[in-house]
Amino acid sequence: MAERSDQAKALAAQVDAKARRKLRSRRRRQPGVWFGLGMMGIIGWSVVVPTLIGAALGRWLDARYPGPRGWTLALLVAGLVIGCFNAWYWVRKEEQAMAQHEKDDHDA
Repeated sequence: MAERSDQAKALAAQVDAKARRKLRSRRRRQPGVWFGLGMMGIIGWSVVVPTLIGAALGRWLDARYPGPRGWTLALLVAGLVIGCFNAWYWVRKEEQAMAQHEKDDHDA
């Protein structure tokens, strides 16, 4: 009975070691070209969408409520600033995820 328990423990240790190696190799893979293009797309759209919304809202306000100063440029710039903060957030989030993966690899 004790022999079977030792064999089960040895088998469990082998399976655990193989699973750890497999997970480590998956984490070590370098992101591919598609990952980079996808990330550029996310960052690009995170800047473009608020900028276009700001410009559209500014044009709408200028058409509805004409005044000495235009809203279009002001809201376009505001949208651009919001978009840049949004892109910074995405880049920071990915950077933290990559650092965490490196830390996990180093600890394993």
